[in-house]
Parts: sequence; C-alpha cells; structure tokens
Amino acid sequence: MEAKYAIVFSALFFSLFIVGETAATGNWKLLKKSIGISAMHTQLLPNDRVIMFDRTDFGQSRILLPAEKCSNATNPRVDCTAHSVELNLLDRSVRPLTVLTDTWCSSGSLASDGMLLQSGGSNNGERAVRSIRPCANCDWTEDQRGLVVPRWYASNQILPNGKVIVVGGRGQFSYEFIPKSSLPSDFTVFALPFLRETRDAVENNLYPFTHLTPDGNLFIFANTKSILFDYINNLVVRNDYPVMPGGVSRNYPSTGSSVLLPLKLGLSNSTIDAPDAEVFICGGAPPTSYVTAIRGTFLPAAKSCGRLMITAVQPQWKMEEMPIERVMGDMLLLPTGDVLLINGAKKGAAGWYLGREPVLNPVLYQPESSKYEIMEASTTPRMYHSTAILITDGRVLVGGSNPNSNYNFTEMFPTDLSVEVFSPPYLSSGSRPQISWVKPGTELSYKQAISIGFVPKRNETLDNVSVTMIAPSFNTHSFSMNQRMMVLKTSQLRQVTSSYYIIDCLAPETSNIAPPGYYLLYVVQNGVPSRGKWTHIS
Repeated sequence: MEAKYAIVFSALFFSLFIVGETAATGNWKLLKKSIGISAMHTQLLPNDRVIMFDRTDFGQSRILLPAEKCSNATNPRVDCTAHSVELNLLDRSVRPLTVLTDTWCSSGSLASDGMLLQSGGSNNGERAVRSIRPCANCDWTEDQRGLVVPRWYASNQILPNGKVIVVGGRGQFSYEFIPKSSLPSDFTVFALPFLRETRDAVENNLYPFTHLTPDGNLFIFANTKSILFDYINNLVVRNDYPVMPGGVSRNYPSTGSSVLLPLKLGLSNSTIDAPDAEVFICGGAPPTSYVTAIRGTFLPAAKSCGRLMITAVQPQWKMEEMPIERVMGDMLLLPTGDVLLINGAKKGAAGWYLGREPVLNPVLYQPESSKYEIMEASTTPRMYHSTAILITDGRVLVGGSNPNSNYNFTEMFPTDLSVEVFSPPYLSSGSRPQISWVKPGTELSYKQAISIGFVPKRNETLDNVSVTMIAPSFNTHSFSMNQRMMVLKTSQLRQVTSSYYIIDCLAPETSNIAPPGYYLLYVVQNGVPSRGKWTHIS
C-alpha cells in the first residue's frame, strides 16, 4: 500500500515542480466535498442545473433515494441509494434522481427543447433510452427498448432536424436515430462498415469522435482514421483524409479527446455562410497500451496533438506536441475560443486500475498561435471515469474518477465523489463585461439580426470585442458530445454612454451550423468573457 501512495505523491510532486518552473495560472476551488455518486457522465441543463450519474451496479452510493422511490412492493430494490443526481449550481444543493437501467458507459445529447436524451449502457440498460427535463422536480423516465440494438460505448450527435444519431458501440458497426417516432427509418439500423474497418485487436475505436460539419454531414474519427459521412443517404462522402500520424490510437480504451474548433461565421463570401471546419485531437496511447497495462506495464501516453482542416480540398494533419503526456484527458472549448485540456493520466489506458501518474495540471491551448500553457494544478487525481464541462459563468466543473469496479475508497486512486471548479486565467483579471439585454430576445431564429447591450470591462479599450455561442455538451469517457462553438458575425459596436455599449451581430444562418436547441451566449472583450446568457435557436 505504501508503494501505491508513493506513486500518487510522486505524481503530485512532479505536478508541483512543473508549476514552480512555469507561470502557472488559473485556480481551483472545491465546490462540493461529496455529491453522493461519482460523476461518470455529466450534462449542464439550461436551468443551470447539472445532471450527473455513474452506474447502477456499483453497489450502494453515498446518497439515498427518497423513501417513496423504494417503497413499491412490486419493484423491490436491494439498493435504495441513488446513482444519479441533480446539482443546482445556484445554491450547490444536490437532489437524488431515480435511474433503474444500467447507464455504464452510455451516451447523451441535449435535445432541442432542453431535455436530456440519454442512450445505451450495459446489462439491462444496453438498449435503454432515458430522458429528463429541466424542471424543479423532474426525474428520469426510461424506455428499456428505446434502441433497436444494444449500444455500449457509443457516441451521440444532435442533428439539424433535431433528431439524435447514435453511432457505434461495442460490437455494433452501425447507427440509428432517437427518439423514435412512427417513421420506419427510426426503427432501422444502418450499417457503418467504417467502424468495423477501424477496430483492431484491442478495439481502440469505441466512443468514436463525431462532429457535425457546416455542410450537414458527419465527420467520424475512430482509432487513427476518419471519414465524412452522409447519414441521410448512408453514404461516405469523403474517405481521403490521411491517417493521423504518430502510431497512436486515439479512441477508447487508448483514450484521447477531440473538439471541433470554433466556427468563425461571416468570413465567407458565399450567400450561405459555410465556414471552414477544423478538428483538433489530442492525447491517447499506443495501440497495445490496454493489454500491456493489464499485464502490469504502463506505457507512456501520447504528447501529440493533430489539427485537420476537414473542409480543405487536400486535407493534411498538422501535428503539434503538448507539454504533458495525457491519456483519458478531456478537451473543452472556452468562451474565448481557447481549448482547455484537463484530467487524465501520463501512463496506461482507460479501464479498471489501468492508469498511472495522474496529470494534475490543466493545459490551455490557443488555436490562433498554437501556444500551450500549463495551468495551476489540482490536488485531486481525476483518472478513469472523470468528467469536465463548461458552466454558465465561464468556469469548468470537474468531477468523478473511479478506476475501480465499485465504490472503493482505499485503492491507489479511490472512488471520488467530489466536484470542484477550475477558473481559467480570464477570471483573474478583475472585472468582466456584463450582458444587460439581448434584442429581439433570447429566443432566436436563423439569420436573425441580434443586438446585445453590455457594460464593458472597466478601464480597458474595446478594440477586440466578439460574440460567441457555445452548445452545452454531454461529457463522458473524455469526449464531450455535441460540443460546439460559433463566433458570430458582428456588424458594428456602438457606444451609448461612457459605460454602456451595444454590439450588433447575426445569428447562425442554418441548422447545419447550429442545430436547434439551447446555447450559451457570451460577449468577449480583450480575451475576457461575460457570464453566459442562455439563448434558444429554432
């Protein structure tokens, strides 16, 4: 046991050593010592409440369900503890939620009406579709036959028509759509041979990275390869993307992460603004890392990152190197357009007991300059089954970590029930711009002219002001599904008084660029964002 804790101490010492040698910025704050469960899956709702859940066969959690949820004699429960909770960000209260089907390694999307639509899992949850609405007393509803085939380790993506595509899963080289309706296509499973082609002896292609492109197609990356896919006609549109260099697998269990970099609107001369789209993928592990870790040898994770302009005529990977190796790391788009790399380990792979040397320092990446900056370290290892999401005020909510097969608080990396927040450097600069109002309102339509009244950051020029929109993502297993950011086209900035301004901009032009649903709207002044304002586009 002493040797195990020595590993954790050495990792922490290494992290602190890095901070001492660099200009570490940002800061951490414990938000809640325990929410009762380990936050394996996380989604922010448009009422500023966060839904979190782990799995139903972990054993007893540390939060009880209400008595009435366990008193039904026709449905006896040995475990009357909750495995899902709602965290209220406004008062930090935690409300237990009832989920009965096994959510282990499932997927999710925020539907266009703000409902969390959640699919798949293990055991009795492998074909389940669950939903919960953003209201004060709402709870999960579950359909154990909501999927046509079992889907475990699948990915979700919200589509321009408001439907959700569910891609892949263990042993499933196919996709289908949810929620189901009366349409025959909703009950059809469509073959996707690409998923079979990218599977190796260790799989390494689970939780495929899926990104909706501005032309309405789906970019799918698995293991080292990628395609552009027309899901409507079940047709591969492009298969000329080169293999990502480096000999590293990027998907589960050699888990890296991926984001679609901010879509910059208004830069095209075409009638319909179809911006360039660039994917950014970081981290991962050698293809054999999972098997090797099972045998007791933990291979170093990858330092490499790659950028691919997927709309280019002849796309090529632009490879870079981040300052710290990282497997099982999360990548989040910040309101400024920067990318935060957070959580994970320096060695090993995803899976029970298979990660070593936690990476305690987040890294901030600036796409415009390809600059990486090491941030202040956390004191809490966030290993397998950790999550991270952007919240309304621009901070990052971090929770979870359970690389154990049940709730276990004595292992080298114990089950973690806490949640903390990381404040990026832009929150340390004192004042920030404040949105006063949005006209014609926060219910938007495509191509609509928008005016935003705001109070600027004090004592600074307004040479660099932008408006960004971010879709809240469903985060699990190092992939933030549906994560999306647009930099809106702006026309003019008007000064009304000495301390009051109006900026005019244009809503996204099509649902291919911004699928219908809820977004956080930010005014960014000289690299400092306002607090986000919820908007809805349809």
